[in-house]
Amino acid sequence: MTHPQLELSNDELLSTTRAVRKRLDFDKPVPESVIKECMEVAVQAPTGSNAQGWQFVFVTDAKKKEQIGDIYRQAFEIYKDMPVAIHKLHKESGDDSLIESQTRSASSADYLADNMARAPVLFIPCIAGRTDSEATSNIIAQTGTLGSIIPAAWNFMLAARARGLGTAWTTLHLMQEKAVADIIGIPYDDYMQIALIPIAYTKGTDFKKAYRPSVDTVMHFNEW
Repeated sequence: MTHPQLELSNDELLSTTRAVRKRLDFDKPVPESVIKECMEVAVQAPTGSNAQGWQFVFVTDAKKKEQIGDIYRQAFEIYKDMPVAIHKLHKESGDDSLIESQTRSASSADYLADNMARAPVLFIPCIAGRTDSEATSNIIAQTGTLGSIIPAAWNFMLAARARGLGTAWTTLHLMQEKAVADIIGIPYDDYMQIALIPIAYTKGTDFKKAYRPSVDTVMHFNEW
């Protein structure tokens, strides 16, 4: 079975794959067939040395989702008090559009923290090896490992968007990564989780570009 895709140009797909939270449809089932279809796109991503040391876990069991949702909610409460929290970041920027964007995002982040377990599917991409030991904490090990799984996860999210599904990249559950590993049997010593991504069909598909300051503020040619 091939699932229908939205009529989006490449640029529209790339610029409207939002972190979707409040518009996730928690009541509409997500069939395994569309997950597998998105996975076929995900595994076309590049990996370091073409090692393909990835594994992808999809959680649909209600009890396990509830346990993971509880862990995420606890971590989110800690995160909200951090200086880097979306609730605080850019508050003093003087850019009203950026502050407004952050305020909307903070509200939707709160909503997702309260409702993570309601997503029909929770997606946890994993990569072989760990970067949290003394031997692997160097920059090459970190970037090589993460660079071998994040492109695949993003490929999945783009493929999902094209099929009317919404996703949101979150990482706060990693405060208790071992506990989550134990819930779903991930071999913690051998595989590192890199995200917790809710998946659901969206309420409407008309997503717009997000506000971003001019690219001139972040571009450099030949020197910083």
